[in-house]
Amino acid sequence: MATHIKDTAHAVDAAALMGVLRTRPRLLALGEPTHGEDTLLDVRNELFRQLVAQEGYRTIAIESDCLMGLVVDDYVTSGTGTLDEAMERGFSHGWGASSANRELVRWMRAYNEGRPAPERVRFAGFDGPLEITGAAAPRQALTALHGYLSTWGDADLLPCTADTLDRLLGDDERWTEPAAMTDPGRSVGRSADAGRLRLLADDMAALLDEQAPGLIAATSREDWDRASLYGRTATGLLRYHHWMADTSPARLTRLVGVRDEMMARNLLALAARGPALVHAHNSHLQREKSTMRMGGKPLEWWSAGALVSSRLGDGYAFVATALGTIRHQGVDTPPPDTIEGLLYELPDAHHVVDAARLATALGDTTPRRRVSPWFGYASFDPAHLAGSDGIVFVKDALQS
Repeated sequence: MATHIKDTAHAVDAAALMGVLRTRPRLLALGEPTHGEDTLLDVRNELFRQLVAQEGYRTIAIESDCLMGLVVDDYVTSGTGTLDEAMERGFSHGWGASSANRELVRWMRAYNEGRPAPERVRFAGFDGPLEITGAAAPRQALTALHGYLSTWGDADLLPCTADTLDRLLGDDERWTEPAAMTDPGRSVGRSADAGRLRLLADDMAALLDEQAPGLIAATSREDWDRASLYGRTATGLLRYHHWMADTSPARLTRLVGVRDEMMARNLLALAARGPALVHAHNSHLQREKSTMRMGGKPLEWWSAGALVSSRLGDGYAFVATALGTIRHQGVDTPPPDTIEGLLYELPDAHHVVDAARLATALGDTTPRRRVSPWFGYASFDPAHLAGSDGIVFVKDALQS
């Protein structure tokens, strides 16, 4: 079997990655089994550089706040601000401290220098303005959307004034109350003001679509797309806050589901712009349902990848990353009867594995799922092999 498995593996490069896919996708999703390992991000960075040079990809999207990501995109496309400012203000979840993310942004800015706009590479965050402990206030998204419509559209059609928005929003602290994640009674999400804001956000997002021809002519498709991002984010955030205030048993399942639906809508918008490399946790990009335990309860919901795949078909490809060791976290050599253990026996440090050919090579052998000794690492589920287009296997994560 070892010989057959070796035949399914190739050196990690863009050509090998594209070679395991059925078609050239508009969204090429590369998952990771854990966060914060620069070894994995270095592999991602090199693949993106090659995809830009060889396959015409022009966008990379990562699991980070979509509004904060605009800061990075402005820096890499036009030089707005500095590299330090982009790293500090352009990433959520602490990703701005990563040396690999810094190198990605530095390279993108250098690549774009002197190039015409259609040839520039773009950066996007596709997560909502969400952290595991709560959600941002909807102020930025709502006021930016209102400002665009009032400046460039028919202001008489707006459902409210800027002052009305400001009054209904109130202090941002009431939206970002940390205790609201565990105590629904501390959330503002089902207040009368929040309910009114949901209707206004929906009306403004609809107005943006209704007036699209005139707005695009008056500004640009780029400006209209950014306003659409504000609209998606405003409605998604208000929906998320609504469910934070829920007291039913469905509360946590709805919260994780709303988050991935926000991710999916952002990814579909990116797909309309052109081919993009997407990078996030495997659980957000896989075609199967995602599962986790939160608050002591098992949760199950459709991932962003599953939602996007159902819309794009062959326009979406998912390549999981599997990992051998993270020794600084106590994740040592994988057992030989797991997917990771079988791939660990291959001679090189990194491989692209053809998922379909690997399944054929395994035959009737059913590897067991590796038991993770560390909560921050999710092993590859052999049951997901059929839903993966390929696997990038990284033998060892080296501590930065």
